[in-house]
Amino acid sequence: MTKFSDLIAYFENIARTHVDIQHSDNEKHFFRIEIDEVLAGINRTDVNYPMLILEGYSFDFTDNRSDNLLKNRQGAFVLLGHVADISDYDAIHEQWELMEDIGTDILIKIRADKRDNNVPVVRDFNFASVSASLLMNEIGNGVGIRFRYTIASPTDTDIDISKWMDLNPSSE
Repeated sequence: MTKFSDLIAYFENIARTHVDIQHSDNEKHFFRIEIDEVLAGINRTDVNYPMLILEGYSFDFTDNRSDNLLKNRQGAFVLLGHVADISDYDAIHEQWELMEDIGTDILIKIRADKRDNNVPVVRDFNFASVSASLLMNEIGNGVGIRFRYTIASPTDTDIDISKWMDLNPSSE
C-alpha cells in the first residue's frame, strides 16, 4: 500500500518538473503544510511563487459487505500565487487563471501516471472526487486554488499473524 511519504515525493516531483513551478533545493516552490497556515499567512521567508502545497489527508474505510475493503484518503493540494496589491482584481483574476491552468496540467499528469505501473502512488486516484475552490489571503497577498481529491485504495484484508501475539506461535 502506498504511504504518505510516497505521495509527498510524488507531488514534490510534480513541483520540480512543471515548467511554471520549477521547485529546487535552492529555490523552494513546494511545501508540506496545512490549509490553516496558508489562510493565516505563510510565516516563512523561503517561499517562491507559484508554489505547490501538499496538505495532509484524512481517511475512512468503505466495506462492501466484507468482500472489498477500501481505504479512502481525502487530501488536498494548493496552488498559490502572489499579487502585489490585494485590491487589484485584474491581477487576482490573472493568478486564479494561472493556478487553474497549472492545476489542470497536474491533474492531466496524474491521469497519465495513473495508467503507469511504475507510479503506483496515484493508481487509485479518483477523478470524480476532485473539486476545487478559489482562495485569497489578504495577510500575505496569496491568491490560489485548493484542489481536494480522494485516493480510494483496496486494502489487504489478510491478517498478518506476525502482528498478533495470540495468532503467532513464535511470540510465546
